[in-house]
Amino acid sequence: MKSLTHVLFLCVSCSAILTGCSRAPDDAAKAASESSATAGIERVSCGTPQRKQLVRTTNQPARIEAFEQTPLFAKLAGYIDTVSVDIGDVVKKDQPLVTLRIPELRDEVEQKKSLVNQAAAEVKQAEANIAAVKAAGETAVAKVEEAKAGVARATANAERWMAEYARIEQLAGSGSVNDKLVDETRSQSRSAEAGQAEATAAVQSAEAAVRESEAMTAKAKADHSATEARLGVAKADLARAETMLGYTVITAPYDGMITQRAIDTGHFVQPSNGTAKPLLEIARTDKVRVFIEVPEMEAGLTNNGDIVTLQIQAMPENAVKAPIARTSWSLDAGNRALRAEVDVDNEGSLLRPGMFATANIELDRRENALTLPVEAVVRADGAIYCCRVESNKIVHQPIKLGLRAGSEIEVLEGLQDDSVVVLVRPQALKDGQAVQVLIKK
Repeated sequence: MKSLTHVLFLCVSCSAILTGCSRAPDDAAKAASESSATAGIERVSCGTPQRKQLVRTTNQPARIEAFEQTPLFAKLAGYIDTVSVDIGDVVKKDQPLVTLRIPELRDEVEQKKSLVNQAAAEVKQAEANIAAVKAAGETAVAKVEEAKAGVARATANAERWMAEYARIEQLAGSGSVNDKLVDETRSQSRSAEAGQAEATAAVQSAEAAVRESEAMTAKAKADHSATEARLGVAKADLARAETMLGYTVITAPYDGMITQRAIDTGHFVQPSNGTAKPLLEIARTDKVRVFIEVPEMEAGLTNNGDIVTLQIQAMPENAVKAPIARTSWSLDAGNRALRAEVDVDNEGSLLRPGMFATANIELDRRENALTLPVEAVVRADGAIYCCRVESNKIVHQPIKLGLRAGSEIEVLEGLQDDSVVVLVRPQALKDGQAVQVLIKK
């Protein structure tokens, strides 16, 4: 009985094995058919554009320099008399720093002062001369009037004697008077006429004296003008001498700090010839300039007022923010970069000329921008597009781009918020190509 059962079990097992073997070829054929149907379809990773804030920045090395830095030279040749400061000293505007000893300049100033006093005395003398000439002129005018009055008296006297002579001559004709009286009367008449002529000549002489006085007055005024001009020249010479003497004291042009010193008492110094070392160097400390070289690709986005965040290497814990104060506008021919300058208040003089920093400049900002990853954008044959998926087929969608910030770029035109876009390797896809969307991000 056990043998029969064993035989039946073996028969059933063999039948099952044979049945399984017959089904295996059918399943393999079905899988192969499905594989061949999908073998020509590209699997692509897709997603939709994202709305976000885009901020484009650039990080560039920067250097810190004094807001103003001035080398101080001697304008005149002379010996150093005193040096009132040393490196590291804080100085105020117009504070004396160095004094030169040039004795001949002081002598020249004293000489110029004497010349000014001499010219001033000449002016006063000329003014007195004008007054004297004017007085003489007034006297001459008075004499003219006096002479004219004498003419009037002489004329009246001549007329009287002429009338008397005519009367006596008439009486003499009638025998009433003798010839002697006629002769005396004739003499008186002629004398009166001579007196009239003399008075007229006196008037002419007095008028000539007036004209002479007027000429003298004009000359006195011209002499006065000349002395005033000489006084002006003397004062100008004195002012120049005093100005030159002022150059013997070298003062601070502004509040700052002495950064270099190259002189000692007794040194002989001369005016700079362009190669001489400065006597002192002063720098402003209340404010510094930060110089940044912006590469050509970002120069067009850099403008006055853009906010810069400075990380100071010597003070890594302190970040400084300030706007760009000015740019060179043109690019440097050597490094093809735009120079931007930032003015930073330096309270406490913590920032020092020569320090280095890293400048992060915010070039542009977009709020709620529609964005794609940069690798989702294709540039080919002068066209810019992305690969949009519609009904599992690729559509080369032209787009207009805006701001790029890192690995993302703004899409201004061509897409909607719900557009499905290929995010990885879109440049390998053809327009109208069938694809299979695997991942949506």
